[in-house]
Amino acid sequence: MPKFLVQASYTAEGTRGLIKEGGTSRRTKIAELAKSLGGTLEAFYFAFGDHDVYTIMEAPDTVTASAVALAVNASGAVSVKTVPLITPEEVDQAAKKVPAYRAPGA
Repeated sequence: MPKFLVQASYTAEGTRGLIKEGGTSRRTKIAELAKSLGGTLEAFYFAFGDHDVYTIMEAPDTVTASAVALAVNASGAVSVKTVPLITPEEVDQAAKKVPAYRAPGA
């Protein structure tokens, strides 16, 4: 099943909700969200810096991962960026494909 890195940043409203409900509650809710769409939450961490939360989720496909991003972003409490993760085996497969490409000006 494809994996996705989800980077989340709370708005002021989202931060107030986090303070009220707690960190473990958020992890539980995100695990339930993933499960409701046939996925799983593999990792969930809070962080300092550019983003407040980093998760790794498995989802059946990119459409499902997009549905998660749409739902979370639409809440207005959190902004997410979703990054598809690629396995080393998938990179091996990609390296064997020869696309018809010409660089600009070449």
